[in-house]
Amino acid sequence: MAKVTTKDIIDQFKLELVSGEEGIHRPIITSDISRPGLEMAGYFSYYPAERIQLLGRTEMSFYELLSKDERMDRMSQMCTDNTPGIILSRDIKVPGELIEASMQNQVPVMRTPVKTTRFSSRLTNFLESKLAPTTALHGVLVDIYGVGVLITGKSGVGKSETALELVKRGHRLVADDSVEIRQEDTDTLIGTSPELIEHLLEIRGLGIINVMTLFGAGAVRSYKRVTLVIDLEIWDKNKQYDRLGLDEEKMKIIDTEVTKITLPVRPGRNLAVIIEVAAMNFRLKRMGVNAAEQFSNRLADVIVDGDHDDI
Repeated sequence: MAKVTTKDIIDQFKLELVSGEEGIHRPIITSDISRPGLEMAGYFSYYPAERIQLLGRTEMSFYELLSKDERMDRMSQMCTDNTPGIILSRDIKVPGELIEASMQNQVPVMRTPVKTTRFSSRLTNFLESKLAPTTALHGVLVDIYGVGVLITGKSGVGKSETALELVKRGHRLVADDSVEIRQEDTDTLIGTSPELIEHLLEIRGLGIINVMTLFGAGAVRSYKRVTLVIDLEIWDKNKQYDRLGLDEEKMKIIDTEVTKITLPVRPGRNLAVIIEVAAMNFRLKRMGVNAAEQFSNRLADVIVDGDHDDI
């Protein structure tokens, strides 16, 4: 899991740092955000201190009704050693009690002119993206007709060469050799390239080429959702390969299962064209058109009709 600090959100959203500068390097461990309304009323039994605390007009209007001692008590309890920061929206004036409590415990207090709900949504999306579980896989990620295809296989099987042919055919390269994948939702995998090798392809015998320089900005993209895995393997004459496509194999990446197709590699097979068709066929299946099932049903009907003719 990536590390995010309070300073990261200050830089990302251009927040005004009011006090507690010593605590801006505190880690943020969850994408959940707390709006401490009950805490303002004095109920701290289940106070989620490890979250970013967001104060809006509702919380601060109630705060104004409290006595001076109550205000000091609430802010002191909110500013804990685990609290990564407190943010006030709508450029609301920061109470003196909050500044005092934040200075005592080095809790950063920040301010933004953005409305509370809008800022909460933007901050949640940012944190979910940054704190999502991640992994790295050996392979090539290509955007083919809008389908994020992760091409895997043993070293030397021809992944990069196939990707080069796909790029020449108008598709877009995301990553070669190492694909960094993060799970942004229960079923959403986003693949990117490590910054060091972004836009680069390694072709044995030719060396490293820059795809964007050779083919233009339209031949690359920064990220893509991974929805299909195609595993290339050297043709094994003793292995029985799927000829109809009725059985759908799955591959688990982090906690998400992705459709996987195994393609045997041997001289004479145009892998780029086959992978193109596989991507298009995958899109058709998601739209409810399954050629293999239609053929199987027609075959079953022919068999049944033949049996009836014998009767």
